[in-house]
Amino acid sequence: MTTGAPLIARKIDGIIFDKDGTLFDFNATWNVWAVDTIRDLSGGEAELMARIALEIDFDLVAGRFNPQSPVIAGTNREAAECVGRALPGRSIEEIERILMLSAAEAPLAPAVPLAAFLDALAAEGIALGVMTNDTEYGARSHLRSAGVDDRFDFIAGFDSGHGAKPAPGPLLAFARHVSLSPERVVMVGDSTHDLLAGRAAGMQTVGVLTGLAKHEDLAPLADAVLPDIGHLPAWMIA
Repeated sequence: MTTGAPLIARKIDGIIFDKDGTLFDFNATWNVWAVDTIRDLSGGEAELMARIALEIDFDLVAGRFNPQSPVIAGTNREAAECVGRALPGRSIEEIERILMLSAAEAPLAPAVPLAAFLDALAAEGIALGVMTNDTEYGARSHLRSAGVDDRFDFIAGFDSGHGAKPAPGPLLAFARHVSLSPERVVMVGDSTHDLLAGRAAGMQTVGVLTGLAKHEDLAPLADAVLPDIGHLPAWMIA
């Protein structure tokens, strides 16, 4: 008979992360990008800048998105449609491409040191994925810039063919890809879209506070709400 420390059971075998507001701090990354993009699209014309900011619910004076902005959890296409209402002379397709290319160059602010964090999870045999309502191009660009694109078993955007959150399709595609039952996967995100998708997929759900949603917004849909993804390892075995 052998003795030793008891094995610690963990709650999950796979994690699918949202990107913006989860892997990367939302305010530090996207507020700077939004100011620059509004200025570029408007040619610096003050009245046009104000119209674009109104359509995407961005506070130009404070330099930040308002929590209810449709851009926060929406797809790149939905963001382009919002901007397009302020730029009726330009096609949605043109705006969508401009947003995609500029977003891929956004200044990144990781929520935690990502490489070490992801390596520790992988060492525990955890399957890792990313699903964002950004484009797959943008997701891969950001993860590559952060030096962690090769840490993920699955990367998808709204345009990857699986659908967009809050629909469960892309989350279930991850579970199939890594051969896990949905109930052994946790969806980690900073918005109700993320958590609704996780619930619909039959997954566990964890909210993080590195986006714009508050604890009280996420708690009704989450098994736990954490300050940031760095607290996940402790939650997994609690």
